Amino acid sequence: MKCPYCGWNESKVVDSRPADEYTVIRRRRECESCSKRFTTYEKIEEMPLIIVKRDGRRELYQRNKIINGILKACEKRPVSVKDIEEMADNIEKELYNTMDKEIESKRIGEMVMAILRKVDDVAYVRFASVYKQFKDINTFMEELNKLINENSQIL
Repeated sequence: MKCPYCGWNESKVVDSRPADEYTVIRRRRECESCSKRFTTYEKIEEMPLIIVKRDGRRELYQRNKIINGILKACEKRPVSVKDIEEMADNIEKELYNTMDKEIESKRIGEMVMAILRKVDDVAYVRFASVYKQFKDINTFMEELNKLINENSQIL
């Protein structure tokens, strides 16, 4: 590791510890030339995910788009920011675990709907109405009736 102070190419690791919930290793290093210390971080290189949109366009995966969509659906609902971040974490983990390099946006939308359905019915309906692009009140009511029937079967 190149020293940021003198540019020397050799350093020794003085201390290592996990960081960021064990997803990163923090290393304290000491330059063998000038003896100054500096910190480096080691992280697993994640393969970039490409999202295939409905119209065929491809774009890089952006976590904030999932969070923003969930935030809008959960606005003025009893869902904490921590819960929203956990939902995004779970979706992201599932996406990376598939080992697919390209993922259809439809699949992500379905994952968000499945999680919201378990967390909050109103947030689910809000998200579904935008995601499924309800064209009229009848398609909206069909989705609501499905939700009502499923909830009555659970009780």
